[in-house]
Formats: sequence, structure tokens, C-alpha cells
Amino acid sequence: MQPQLDRALLVGAPDHVLEVRLADEHLEELARLTDTAGGDVVGTLVQRISRPHPRFYIGEGKARQLADEVSNKEADLVVFDEELSPAQGKNLEDLLGVRVIDRSELILDIFATRARSREARMQVELAQLEYLLPRLRRMWTHLSRIRGGIGLRGPGETQLETDRRLIGIRIGELRRKLRDVAKARAVQRKSREGKFRAALVGYTNAGKSSLLRSLSGSELFVEDRLFATLDSATRSVDLGSGQEALITDTVGFIRKLPHDLIASFRSTLEEAGESDVLLHVIDASHSDWEAHRNVVNGVLHELRLHENDIVLVFNKIDQLTHSEEVAFRSRVRAFDATPAVFVSAHDSESLKALRETLKARLLSQLAHVVVHVPVTDGEAVASLYREGDVVHRADENSHVLLTVRIPQALRGRLASRSGVTIKDVG
Repeated sequence: MQPQLDRALLVGAPDHVLEVRLADEHLEELARLTDTAGGDVVGTLVQRISRPHPRFYIGEGKARQLADEVSNKEADLVVFDEELSPAQGKNLEDLLGVRVIDRSELILDIFATRARSREARMQVELAQLEYLLPRLRRMWTHLSRIRGGIGLRGPGETQLETDRRLIGIRIGELRRKLRDVAKARAVQRKSREGKFRAALVGYTNAGKSSLLRSLSGSELFVEDRLFATLDSATRSVDLGSGQEALITDTVGFIRKLPHDLIASFRSTLEEAGESDVLLHVIDASHSDWEAHRNVVNGVLHELRLHENDIVLVFNKIDQLTHSEEVAFRSRVRAFDATPAVFVSAHDSESLKALRETLKARLLSQLAHVVVHVPVTDGEAVASLYREGDVVHRADENSHVLLTVRIPQALRGRLASRSGVTIKDVG
């Protein structure tokens, strides 16, 4: 038997500056979030405001209209696109008689259902508890309304304070565990030193996981829903000519991503900061792609990753007509100096440009050297061909002379081998 879906009524309260088209798109995105969370959207209500009302966020008259809509549509959940203060949430629930959540709480709920790894579950729980703490009084009021009856008539202040203390203890415990996970992650990163690394970042549903699956040929979970995947995945990708890169998929960003969530996922996102290049994936077929790019840039700035080497990867280019694609490419190149490639995760031919871009960056970081290797040291010669880019080879009586581009880690390993000498190309 299928569980009954929450009948959700959505509320948007954009300011007067926001374009009507963008206001509609924001509400459409909220509807997609609600669907992802398992809700059934039964209606929407919009009011343009100059500033939030202190009691209800929207005006009092509009709040009473919302109460009528809740009754008429038999809604049992109201979702605001804007972040509500604890007092506003409580006042709205008192007026409407149903649960009221905001965009942040909705996103946190989705993350809670999508987290698979132990680390992701801890990160989401920490963000939820930090969001919940200042809203405990409203949560308890709602709980007593649901469970009210003889022996259950309100939990009282004592239980409220007990819960605050327990939540504080749990938050401290989660932070300690996540610090331990971050240390283990740092050890993992150290083991990858010397390898070229890239990280996929971008707006949710831009196609990052699909790209990584196509580039690596490995199986990854892909679904056409917001926040389909939360757990980071790293795969080896062949760039050609014996070169390879480790590419990491990261959690998608979204407009008004809760700050508690960004803070909780900071250690995971630091994986991107350790990469040699960030691949900013953008859905080229989305009408609001520029706003999505700005959202991601804002989060990268908050994480102090905005000065890293970044390549824009415009995905889903196959969903544009030929004339649209030509105009799109011209527009991007005219207004953005950031290097860009145009691909489709479903077209292996288009991915060649991305592989070449990554390969060029990898080669630019290699040391250009001349290596003298004893002919008897076949292992050293093999490692130069396997991990380096051999430009020229000359065989002498007792040595092999190789002009090659190699990673610094390989240079260090070779320098410790008996009979091997390395000189920089002048």
C-alpha cells in the first residue's frame, strides 16, 4: 500500500524587484523540491512584498486568504519559498492549523532521505539539529496538538529545556565525529598526491553524475530529480595517451541553500578545494542557467574556492537546436572570460573536448625533464611510460635517455633509485 502523500500548498513572497518570469521559476523549483520530498502540490499562492511582515511574513490579509485556501484545498502542509523566523512559523501554524515549513526545512528533509553514507547522514543530522534548536518550542506545540489527550496535555518547559540540552550534546558529538571523518579524508587525499584531480561542482540536476558516469564508464546512480545523489564519488577517467585523472562528483547546490547545510558539508566540499581544477557544470538547456551559475559562484566564494582554476562545462547541449547552440556559444564567449567547453553526457564525441581540456591542464603541471635510466632498470622505464609523457628516447650502451614530462611525485620516486639521474630541460 502506497503511503499517503502530504497535500502541499506552496507560498511565494518575492520582492518587487524580482522579474515575474523569475518569480514563477522559483515557485516551479519549489514544486520540484516538494515532489522530490514526496509531497503532492495542490495549489500555490503568491504575494509581492516590499519587506516581510513580522507576524506572518506575508500580509495579514493574505495570511487569512491562505487559511481559506488551506481549507478549500484540504491541504495538510504549507511550504514557504522564503526562510521563516521561528515566531513567523509558529504564528502561521496557529492561524492555519496545519504544518508550516520553509524552503530550508524542505531541503534538509530531502537531504535526510537521500543521504546514504555514514558521513552524509551525520552531516545532514547536524544541519537539521542546528536548524531545529531555535524552533523547538513550535515543534513541541505542534507535537502536543497531534498527540493531545489525557496524560499528554503539553510537554511543559521542563521537557523543552531537557530537549535543548540533549540536542546540544548531540550536536557536539556529531561535530567531533565529523572532525574525525575529516582527518580520515585528509589521509585519503594524501594517498592521492601526485595524481591529477578534478572536481565536478554545479547546480543540482545539472548532470554532474551523468557526466562522471559517461567519462569513467562506471555505474553511478542517476535520476532526473533534484539532489538525486548526495554522497561524493571519485572515479578514474582515461584522458588518452596514457594520462588519467581522478574526478570527484560533489553535492549539488541550489538557490537559498541552508547555511547550516553548507557548514555541515564543508569537509566534503573541501575535497573540491584540493583538486587541480574545478569543473563547473551548467545545464545549458535551462532558461535560468545564468542565475544557477551565480548561485554556484556564490557558494564557491563562501567556501573560498572562487580563485581556483575553474572550467565551465555547459552540459545538455544536445537539447538545443543548431541555431540555438551557435548563439549560445557566442554569448558565453562574449560575456565570460572563464574557459568553457560544451558537451552532452549522452554524446561521447562531445566529451573529447572535455578530456582534451583536462589533459592540457595535467600536462601543464608536469615537470619537463631528461632522465638517465640504467638499461637494467626496466621498472623505472615502464613507470615513465605509464605515468609520464615521453617526448623523446635515445638508447645508449648502458643507459636509456628519456626526455619526458612527469608528475612531481614520480620525479621524487625516481630520484631515490640507484643509477637514475634527472635534469630539468632548460
